[in-house]
Amino acid sequence: MRNKLTDELAVCGYNAVKALAEVHPKNINRLFLREDRLPDFSGLCKKLAERKRPYKICLDEELERVCKSSHHQGVAAMIYNPEVAPAAEDDIEAWAAGGKTCLLLCDVGNDHNLGAIIRSAAFFDAAAAVLTEGTELSTSAYRVAEGGMEHILFRRVRNPAAFLRAAGRRLVTVGADPRARIRIRDLPPLVREKSADGKRAGVILALGNEETGLPEDVKENCSLLARIPGAGVIESLNVSQAASLFLHELYEM
Repeated sequence: MRNKLTDELAVCGYNAVKALAEVHPKNINRLFLREDRLPDFSGLCKKLAERKRPYKICLDEELERVCKSSHHQGVAAMIYNPEVAPAAEDDIEAWAAGGKTCLLLCDVGNDHNLGAIIRSAAFFDAAAAVLTEGTELSTSAYRVAEGGMEHILFRRVRNPAAFLRAAGRRLVTVGADPRARIRIRDLPPLVREKSADGKRAGVILALGNEETGLPEDVKENCSLLARIPGAGVIESLNVSQAASLFLHELYEM
């Protein structure tokens, strides 16, 4: 939940706040926690006191008011509203040089799907998530990501097709498409074919939203399109489930 007066965002949930405290403690402006959570966050409270930042022991009712949710798990940290910088050529170069896997999320605006995708991205060592206009990092997404937000670099693009065209000069661009000819298990050897000098190829994995999938102009700018085979009873998986399967295949590559 955003506080428009202070331009802050509430990060709640035990694992989300724990990761924030370990990776980016200086991003925390204020902390609210139940008394039973104090032993786990005593070190953070000390650091906040040194920085003259407040923390408050409070009851569930106040935590719910701060987070606008009952799913706070006894702790909430206030951070400044995250600013997502535009994707740049330097980013593409760094991802290519490091053989990194990155995500392009086209209009994936559902907070729970976004959080679940970021959790999987962190688990499978993805480097970045490129968001399209209108997708924001929210309290719910942070909570569902279970700390994954602190391990992923976020960038934004206005024109995902143009971004893929540019990225495709240095990275393998893969799109998730339920009607693709290639199966997901065929991806690793096809991606390896595009590796240079024995180095692991960097990959951009493009995923669309639940309703419309990937836009046609985005699919046209993917070097590979792949599908997850199923029984055919329903057309596709939830986008966060699909992301996990694709990320696993690319991680094992």
